[in-house]
Amino acid sequence: MKTVTRISIYWKIQLIAWSTASLYWGFSAFFTGNFIWKIGLADLILDVSIGIAITHLYRNFALKKGWNKLTLKRLVPKMVLSVLILSFLYLFLIVGKLYLVRLFLLKNTEVSFITFFKTTQLQVFITGTRLMSIWVLAYHLYHYSRLEIERVKENARLSIIIKEAQLNNLSAQLNPHFFFNSLNTIKFLVLENPHSARRAIDLLSELLRNSLKTNNGELVALNEEMNLVKDYLELEKIRFEERLEITIDVNEAVLDYLILPLSIQSLVENAIKHGIEKRKNGGLLIVKVEEENNFIKISVQNSGKLHNERKNPGIGLHNLKERLLLYYNGNASFEIKEIGNETVLATLLIPSK
Repeated sequence: MKTVTRISIYWKIQLIAWSTASLYWGFSAFFTGNFIWKIGLADLILDVSIGIAITHLYRNFALKKGWNKLTLKRLVPKMVLSVLILSFLYLFLIVGKLYLVRLFLLKNTEVSFITFFKTTQLQVFITGTRLMSIWVLAYHLYHYSRLEIERVKENARLSIIIKEAQLNNLSAQLNPHFFFNSLNTIKFLVLENPHSARRAIDLLSELLRNSLKTNNGELVALNEEMNLVKDYLELEKIRFEERLEITIDVNEAVLDYLILPLSIQSLVENAIKHGIEKRKNGGLLIVKVEEENNFIKISVQNSGKLHNERKNPGIGLHNLKERLLLYYNGNASFEIKEIGNETVLATLLIPSK
C-alpha cells in the first residue's frame, strides 16, 4: 500500500500566496500590452521561488531563536528590523532575476546591471517592503493567536484541576462530618434502645457503603442520593420514634438526573439537628423533589425556627454552598428561611440542562 504524502498548511499557504502575487504582476503586464509569455512564465517560477526561499529562511531563523514565544513588546522591534533586512534581500534577488531573465531570453546586453539596478531599485524595494511586512506580520499574528489559544486552554485546564481538587477536598471534609452525626445517633440508641441499635448499625453500614462511592466528588444519580437520605432518615426515626414524622415526595421523572453527592443529605441533617432535635415534641420533616423551569427544585421543610446557628451555616451547609458555586459557576442557588408558624424551608435549585 502506497503512502500518500500530504502538503502541510504552511506550504499550501506559501505556494498560494506567492503564486497569487506573481500572477497579479503578470496580469498587470498582460493588460498593459508589454507581456511576453516566456518572460512571464520565467518570472512566475522565479518570483514564487524567491518569495518562498526568503520567507522560509526567516521562518527557520525565527523558530531557532524562539521568537514565536516572545511577547509583542519584545517581538515588534525584531520584526521591524527583519522586514528591513528581508526587503533588501528581496531587492537584490528580484533585480538580479529581472536582469538575468531579460539578458538570457531577450539577449539584451545594451544595459549594464548597475544601470538596470538604479532604475528599478526604488520600485522593487517598496514592493518588497510591502510584501515582507505583510508576510512577517501575518506569520507572527498566526503564531501569537495560537499561543493565546494554548494559554486559554491551559488556564482552563488548570482551572478545572483546581476545581476538582477543591471539590474532592470538600467531599473529604463532608464525609467525616456525616459519619460523626450518624455515630452520635447510634450512641443515643445504644443507651436508650439497645434492641434498635442492631438495625441502626446495619443502616450505618449501608450508609457508609453508599457514601464511600461518592468520595471522589463526582455527581451521582438523584435516585442514589435519595436512597442514602432514606437510610439516614430510617436511622433517625429509630432514635426519635414518634417525635419524627417524615414525608418524602419525589417526582420519578427526575430520578436519573445527576446532582452533587450528599447535597440533599446535608439539608436533611441540618433540618433534624437544628430543627426537630431542638423541639421537645419533635416535628414534621418534608422532602420534596421536582422539576421546575429547567431546574431541579429540592425543598426540605421542617418544624422549628431559624436560629442564629442556622443563619450562619455550619460545616454541612457551608460545604454545600461552596460545592454548588464551584461546580455550577453560580447557576445553582440555595436559600433557607422561615415561612410561618415555626416552620423552616430550605430550597435548592440545580440546573437540569
